[in-house]
Amino acid sequence: MTQKSKVAVIGLGSIGTVVATNLVKGNRTVIIADRTLEKATELSKKLGSLAQPATIAAAVKEAEIIVLTIWFDGIKEFFKTYATELQGKIIVDPSNPIAPDEKGGFKKIIDKDQSSGLVLSELLPEGAKLAKALGTLGAASLANAAFRQPEKAVEFYATDDTSINDQIEGLIRDNGFEPVRIGGIDKSIRIEVFGDLHEFGALGNPVTLSKAKQVVAAA
Repeated sequence: MTQKSKVAVIGLGSIGTVVATNLVKGNRTVIIADRTLEKATELSKKLGSLAQPATIAAAVKEAEIIVLTIWFDGIKEFFKTYATELQGKIIVDPSNPIAPDEKGGFKKIIDKDQSSGLVLSELLPEGAKLAKALGTLGAASLANAAFRQPEKAVEFYATDDTSINDQIEGLIRDNGFEPVRIGGIDKSIRIEVFGDLHEFGALGNPVTLSKAKQVVAAA
């Protein structure tokens, strides 16, 4: 059996915690890191030996796939801080360029026709590869819809580099979902908040593969 790439989840908020939890449920070893090692260590105690706590610097160094479950603006800073260390890495971006509005909801913090995927692709450290993935569902659905039977729910993804498709799809499957690639990073606006393939957009809720194919084809 082919050995799976080492994966790190950096940022243990609501999404990062669920992604790490799902990976453990999927029997995948995951390195977990946050601003403090204590937070990662605490979560590892809950998840068991497959969740390995580390500092952010150590996680970046050791992992081949890095899931950045941090805020959009934080990812931009992360790219600057770890530009050298990220060379040759696969970076998974689940971020949404949003902030609370004055009405109890959320608003985009970039132009309505822009996507965080495209913005980040232009800032990507040299030699790194980017995939937009694991961000099409809210934290509750990411937890509750994982590993559904008999038909899995879908997680959409986008990347310009088709050489990493197998690794991204394996990561999504180990999270308990069926992967569906929608195209390159220029399509990532569709799978961000308010997009037609996001839970908090036209999609409305997790969908199965058969429904996902209908939605993608209709667009």
